[in-house]
Amino acid sequence: MRAPERDLIDDCVHCGFCLPHCPTYQSWAEEMDSPRGRIDLMRGVREKKIQLTDAVVGHFDKCLGCMACVTACPSGVKYDVLIEETRAMIEHRHSRGLFDRLHRELIFALFPYPGRLRALVVVLLAYVKTGLRWLLRALGLYKLLPRRLAQFDELLPPLSAHQVFARLPALTPAQGERRARVALVAGCVQRVFFPGVNEATVRVLSAEGCEVLVPEEQGCCGALSMHAGREEESLRFARALVERFEKLELDAVVVNAAGCGSHLKDYGRLLKDDRARAFSAKVRDINEYLAALPPRARRHPLNLRIAMHDPCHLVHAQRIRAQPRALLSGIPGAVLVEVADSEQCCGSAGIYNLIQPESADEIGARKADNVLATGAQLIASANPGCTMQIGKILQQRGKSIPAAHPIEILDASLRGLPAETLLT
Repeated sequence: MRAPERDLIDDCVHCGFCLPHCPTYQSWAEEMDSPRGRIDLMRGVREKKIQLTDAVVGHFDKCLGCMACVTACPSGVKYDVLIEETRAMIEHRHSRGLFDRLHRELIFALFPYPGRLRALVVVLLAYVKTGLRWLLRALGLYKLLPRRLAQFDELLPPLSAHQVFARLPALTPAQGERRARVALVAGCVQRVFFPGVNEATVRVLSAEGCEVLVPEEQGCCGALSMHAGREEESLRFARALVERFEKLELDAVVVNAAGCGSHLKDYGRLLKDDRARAFSAKVRDINEYLAALPPRARRHPLNLRIAMHDPCHLVHAQRIRAQPRALLSGIPGAVLVEVADSEQCCGSAGIYNLIQPESADEIGARKADNVLATGAQLIASANPGCTMQIGKILQQRGKSIPAAHPIEILDASLRGLPAETLLT
């Protein structure tokens, strides 16, 4: 595996505009934990002046890949591509410690496979419902766990049997005259831990005149694998997903998880073939797609004060910011409030909060402070990882502000549900 391309590295002119936008530089004010510092390390590795020691790899591992620097950069540096290629190189060239390797293998043996995640939910339900979780915490045994393992427990969203048995219909007809035929990428974590988001997505699309297909046996999109440097695995998932969707006659491929959406839109570059480029050209985030579709279904009032959280892979990777606000602003009674530094990462960043829990918590604390300052009743969050990360930090503080995907909020309005259904 080669080092990142020299031309991409040399695009950086070290102007420093990225520094105030980088969460890890904000945390530690350490040059090597800033985008331009990491680019210097990439240059040194490429020129063989720097070895891939644990210390050097650590600086790359601490990068969230949030792409706030990409948005801020006046020179158009493709830092997202650089860190992606660097991580792939690291996984080929660098030997990680045993615990680190096992931890990462556990993550990738579970997260890209919805069937395995459902089986995990069964185990976790028993863990919670039998009182074992409470007992471990009451006896203080929970504190004896390695920090990375404890993080799995802390990030757990509310669990129910619905997460085990929820399934989506393969075809949902449009209500009224059909305006479009779309297919939904159901995701992995979204599909299992947040099935209500997919269900709301299908209902809203149908209500707005879209026939919705959910291709059976669709697998992982490969986003988590690519962000962690597991390039071959990611591309294998990507090819399988393209093959599953490409035979369908579609107006759009819709996705409701920000991290998945940014990766799907990048298939053309990653796979370098016409099939992938044709697929990527049809991908639309659900907020993006609906905001461009003249509304048809009636919006019922929802008297809620809603804090708008901007997932990094929505606002920085896809440059989607106005669309979710436009959708929610169309709901009578809904009051949208902005979170200070809303475009700063919450610390989730794919698997970042599972492998860098201390840094993730420090970054997440800043996000939680800003969310609490809004006085909002509800958080609008368009990415499952963000929802779990923010919820965890708030829970640790004894605070409870529920989160919902913008599509769930719009769905409640279209169905005429009371605002309280989103607050429980």
